[in-house]
Amino acid sequence: MYAIALDVGTSGFRAQLIDLKTKKVVKTSMTMKHPLPGGNVTDHLDFAISIGEDVAHRIIIDAVGKMIEGFNIDTLQISKMAVCGNPIQLSLFQNSEIRDLAYAGRNMQKRLGIEEIKRDARMFKATDIFQGTLNLDNCVIIIPPAIEHEIGADALAMMVETDFLEQEEPTLVTDYGTNAEMAIKIGSRIITGSAAAGPAIEGQGIDCGMLAGPGAITDVNPEDGFWRITVLDENMETVKGHLVDPITGTIHEKSDIVPDGITGTGLISILSLAMETGIVITPPKLKYGKIELGEGIEVSEEDIKEAGKAIGAIRAAQLTLIHESGIAYEDLESMYMSGASGTYVDPVKARKIGSCPDFTKRTVQFGNTSLALARDIVTENVKLDVLIELAGHIKADHLMMATSETFKRFYACELGYWTEGMSMEMYRKLLKMSKLPELPAPIEYPIIEKRVSKDISETGSGRVEVIEDIGETLEEMAVGCIMCHKCEKECPEKAIFIKSDGNFTAEYNTLKCLGTACKRCVSVCPVHAIDYKEITIAEE
Repeated sequence: MYAIALDVGTSGFRAQLIDLKTKKVVKTSMTMKHPLPGGNVTDHLDFAISIGEDVAHRIIIDAVGKMIEGFNIDTLQISKMAVCGNPIQLSLFQNSEIRDLAYAGRNMQKRLGIEEIKRDARMFKATDIFQGTLNLDNCVIIIPPAIEHEIGADALAMMVETDFLEQEEPTLVTDYGTNAEMAIKIGSRIITGSAAAGPAIEGQGIDCGMLAGPGAITDVNPEDGFWRITVLDENMETVKGHLVDPITGTIHEKSDIVPDGITGTGLISILSLAMETGIVITPPKLKYGKIELGEGIEVSEEDIKEAGKAIGAIRAAQLTLIHESGIAYEDLESMYMSGASGTYVDPVKARKIGSCPDFTKRTVQFGNTSLALARDIVTENVKLDVLIELAGHIKADHLMMATSETFKRFYACELGYWTEGMSMEMYRKLLKMSKLPELPAPIEYPIIEKRVSKDISETGSGRVEVIEDIGETLEEMAVGCIMCHKCEKECPEKAIFIKSDGNFTAEYNTLKCLGTACKRCVSVCPVHAIDYKEITIAEE
């Protein structure tokens, strides 16, 4: 018999096939994107509310179904599936209530009749949601409990799958991603929070960005007056890439592996080195207009702004959590980093630019703890009742950044620094003017521990299989369309196509479409033939 461990992440899915007899991973697969349109968790939520929760749910289930089919086994041999992720992704996966996650105000929730939505642990038959997609008649799905409406099983994972809970000194843990979950432990007290960092931290939202996958630039380092890039190979191992001149883009030494784009961790490394060498004057200003890494891969000032918004949101949330916990910055002993971004980033560089506190004495890197927890649940290395008890203990101590005045003041300072060209000296003055505590001097020689070499430490036999075909075609009637094709030309991702077969139909590719956050196609249409509302999944 087999089990499936599944991480439904905001930037992509990870799945593992596990032999229940040996408790070993047989195969691992991943997607390079989330199947829903958009680049972050807010886009996915907005899409589900605007277009329909049933549509969003079906797209997700179809994608998961393709991942499971890729394991090439008899699906009737699958008896268990554990699924981890944040509350939005888990709700979309289960096709359960999501409106409380969209509307933070209690008055609005009361008007909608969605107060006090419970997101407790669940066990249910896989046929409840996979009927018609996969034959999983013998499978039970296990959903771990959420801590708070915006802090879910992935946050539990980063605590349980590290030694965070065992720490006696003040320790901060962050699962880096588009929605960065975090927690601080002071004695027996644990306070949770999260930051909507946006897609840049995962390599999206920047012109040459991509998720961590084969061909992705994950690091850069100085070498002989130039920059040596580091790239992920087909086994998700880091290998030596080209030696390039970041000012001209000239490749001085070619590598066998050709880079396809830049991950969020690579962008952090590029920013750190560019600031250290003066290529970045003050963010987002570039001395030479752009940073070139050869073969058409470059970083612009707009890219730096996008990265800065993500880095700033994470730093503002971390500082808020520390400040509101009642300890001084200098009291924070350790910083734990998890998730793909937390695994592949150089922690020294992350500390330099602020995505990881530079005043902690110790920084420890872990892997994909969400997938690890799902695996431990199906193999019963972690009991579900233990997770339920832990979630109940933490629930009362949650800090919501959306309503925190302290976070708003911190983030205003971050935006000034990253998007307005404010110097670090002025940044510190603005903290003081905002009545926020001054940042301490960086620890010069911190302890750096890397517990894993890659974000998925155990992958089974063979390389990680990338499942490409997870998207769907969406369609809506384009009543009154004059076939001017302005919508197709305006779309930045070339995601829309107008089809005429007696009637006019707009087709949207979910893997390319930016979703409700964009809608340029709607705004450019001169006859209002489309509105991106009455959308259905196209039948094959």
